[in-house]
Amino acid sequence: MLRPFLLRNRQNCHRICANAAQTGDAFAWRLAATPQRAQIDIMTGTPDDDKLDDDKETRLGISALTPPPRSDDTVETVLEFPDNRLLIGLCGEYDRNLARIEQATGVHILRRGNRLAVVGDAQARTQAAAVLQGLYARLEQGRTIGAGDIDGALRLGVGGIAAPVRSDDQLEMFNAAGFELRTRKKPVEPRTEAQKAYVANLFKHELAFGIGPAGTGKTYLAVAVGVTMLIGGQVEKIILSRPAVEAGERLGFLPGDMKEKVDPYMQPLYDALNDFLPAKQVEKLMLDKRIEIAPLAFMRGRTLSNAFVVLDEAQNATTMQMKMFLTRLGEGSRMVITGDRTQVDLPRGTASGLADAERILKGVKGVSFNYFDSKDVVRHPLVARVIEAYERADGEAG
Repeated sequence: MLRPFLLRNRQNCHRICANAAQTGDAFAWRLAATPQRAQIDIMTGTPDDDKLDDDKETRLGISALTPPPRSDDTVETVLEFPDNRLLIGLCGEYDRNLARIEQATGVHILRRGNRLAVVGDAQARTQAAAVLQGLYARLEQGRTIGAGDIDGALRLGVGGIAAPVRSDDQLEMFNAAGFELRTRKKPVEPRTEAQKAYVANLFKHELAFGIGPAGTGKTYLAVAVGVTMLIGGQVEKIILSRPAVEAGERLGFLPGDMKEKVDPYMQPLYDALNDFLPAKQVEKLMLDKRIEIAPLAFMRGRTLSNAFVVLDEAQNATTMQMKMFLTRLGEGSRMVITGDRTQVDLPRGTASGLADAERILKGVKGVSFNYFDSKDVVRHPLVARVIEAYERADGEAG
């Protein structure tokens, strides 16, 4: 009787630690900091002690570690998972993954052997169960689970302030392996419905725009598709470009050769490449001119053939620069334009080439426009809330 009680509360101690790390709950940290003391005090009791008295329970804070009292409409849904090894991966270290799902859905998840009991109201139980089953299916396919994967599953399967409840077929779409991009270092897959449509359009259209706030994966996924096409022989080279607005495009006044001048402005593109290809391979491909990273100003006069071309931060291109870049598209090439209309760094009174291209090219055959919002942010969850707060402020100011 005593041992199962200890195991259950040890698990809940880990759960409080995981929750404390995410919420900053000072009381939870105090409990998490002394779980061993609580266990030692419990273990000093005799095996005949079926329960602790109220005073000792209050002193140890054990009541805070047990599930909340159930209301009349609070019941549990029990899920059984046949492979304990995969179940460990589903729960995460110290049940961190379960804690993340609990916080998002408002349920309480208890582990009992190879079963998980989801406690809460009916709608929350259904949502949490769908996410757990979907993530377990991903593990069965040999894929891993990270915090971003859990957040992606929650966005597709769980309703909240930021996102409405999505249908089961959309959650199934998230779990399907068909959208996985194979690169040299790791598989990459879109995590939201908008990202899936974006990736599909990058393969389908020769000219595609990705427009939305920071952190929605516009550039990252574009580079991943480019690497996939390069590896598969669909293109001969990758060309990545950005307007160097911070230097006013007057790079000649900066010290060093061209690479030293532009590297600080191109670093996000290098970061994306290094996520998908080994560093030595990136270096070799750049020496062979099969990967080029250059500022927008250096694209003038070129014809970009048999290449996967990405223009990042396109909101900082002028109308003339955008027209110049779009007309570089050569035979056998694909072009992706990414940008955020809310982060224009051009001088006051200068029109953004991205907004102009969106107005002029809307409806042109072969051109795809893909839009993202705060629900598609795959960085820290706080980034989505920051974006929403700025959007509200802009709406009130307008």
